[in-house]
Amino acid sequence: MTANQDLPSGKNMITMSNIRQTPPEKPKIERYVKILLIVGSLLLLNYAGNLLVEQINFQLWPEHEQLIVTLLWFSIVSYILLMAIPYLPGMEIGLALMAMFGAKGVVIVYLCTLLSLSLSFAIGRLIPLKIIYGFLGWLHLYKARDLALRMEPLSPKEKLDFLLAASPSKVIPSLIRHRYLMMAILLNLPGNALIGGGGGIGLVAGMSRLYPYPKFILLVSLAVMPLPILFLSGHLSA
Repeated sequence: MTANQDLPSGKNMITMSNIRQTPPEKPKIERYVKILLIVGSLLLLNYAGNLLVEQINFQLWPEHEQLIVTLLWFSIVSYILLMAIPYLPGMEIGLALMAMFGAKGVVIVYLCTLLSLSLSFAIGRLIPLKIIYGFLGWLHLYKARDLALRMEPLSPKEKLDFLLAASPSKVIPSLIRHRYLMMAILLNLPGNALIGGGGGIGLVAGMSRLYPYPKFILLVSLAVMPLPILFLSGHLSA
């Protein structure tokens, strides 16, 4: 029996022979150790990022005025990179820039946020699918890996149809259909740092191949607008 009976009709099909055989179930303790290793690495990365942010925030107010331009550009580049990388703090730099330069700083931070999320989206698109499959297999998430393998040759529309048909509950199809709304909510959700912040959301969006970039950047440009508006209106202060 082939897997193309479960897939949407189309010229891109895949047979069960293309899907790796799921190896025997390994002890759950090994999976948990690997997850703890990942969590520990992310916490260490976040801690290092916080140390960098503290140094940048301190240096944003130099005693020598001639250093302001240099430090401004350094802060802008740091903000873009920190916002693009999941689990790294970058918003503190953005707030400091807005507090220091007022309305001009708000425009700078807004444009830099669009650039950083575009960067994380592009990185997600460029990550080879083999790395994603290997990572899922390394975590012993064989069902998720096999599902991703079956989706690989499909077009974006066929992937959506496949996910809608394969979803085990009624909630997931609703989330998939309203994926743009869900992304907008996640970008403004307090505590979204737990899922990697804006960088993590952009990275996953790019990896999924379900979001065309024009629609993604249009959504992001609208979704991140509330923070600058609140700052300019005086309802938010750094």
